[in-house]
Amino acid sequence: MMKLLSFLKNKALGSSIDYKILPRKVKFDWKDTPVDWIPNQPFASYFINEINNILPAGEFWFCRLYNKVLPQIKDEKLKQDVQAFIRQEAMHANAHTSANKEYLSARNIDIQRNLDIMNYLFTIALADKPFEKEVPQFLQGQWDLFRLGVIATVEHMTCVLGKYALYNERWEELGADPEMVDLVKWHGSEEIEHRTVAFDLYRHLGGGYIPRYYLSLAVIVLVLGLWVDGAAHIMKQDPRFADAAKSRFFPVWVAVEWYKISRKDNQVLPNPIWLIAQQIDYLMPWYDPVKEGSTEDAVSYLSQSPAAKRAELQAA
Repeated sequence: MMKLLSFLKNKALGSSIDYKILPRKVKFDWKDTPVDWIPNQPFASYFINEINNILPAGEFWFCRLYNKVLPQIKDEKLKQDVQAFIRQEAMHANAHTSANKEYLSARNIDIQRNLDIMNYLFTIALADKPFEKEVPQFLQGQWDLFRLGVIATVEHMTCVLGKYALYNERWEELGADPEMVDLVKWHGSEEIEHRTVAFDLYRHLGGGYIPRYYLSLAVIVLVLGLWVDGAAHIMKQDPRFADAAKSRFFPVWVAVEWYKISRKDNQVLPNPIWLIAQQIDYLMPWYDPVKEGSTEDAVSYLSQSPAAKRAELQAA
């Protein structure tokens, strides 16, 4: 109750965890990963592959903004959390970039259009100087806080997706490519491990309760829209989707198909309605990201991730 009252009063709080977040190096090998990395599931394979296009620009943006506000952090434990978060996010961005270059592009899938959209969003629209316009000095703190709120909202969503990936057994049952499964489970597990950091930092620097409502709405619309639009772009390059791709409403078809497939088997793809509903917890005044996942389960997977073990062997 005291924690809730402190938050509603906008009192600066620190780290909400007592464990140490551990950055890890990983190395993925994409030479044997097929385009349909989930056998007989081309739609789901492409749809999840689009995550590789969406994430790197945003994760590098997270790192830049967090490095900028790092001197403002007064709580030493939170500062350590943020520094570890930065290192983890940088590794996530590099891992997904490797999938883009060594997996998707290497299989003649044109992803540049999708990457350009994400780069524009994070290097132009949400930059320190949005659309190359100087933010007035008296508004710079609010602009940073708004962007920190965006990150906190996104990180709640990635934690939810991280839990979905970590506990998903259906992909392996269908014979999914182990390298791609490891990528999404490794990334998802680290999202669970550092699930408190973005929210802790947002409120530590003065983030309020009410903005979570409009930030959630904006982030949900933006993330799902980019995901569907980007997936449509890479799918339409595959002859198997040629008939549907002839329509100018192909992205709408992709969104409907996503819902249909997830309704039939929500372990192949997460249901979009379910994903939206997961934002409800984030909107509650008593929201606590610590309760959003199991650190023990996440760390257990990370300790035996093939990509992490491969990186350790190469380093040795």
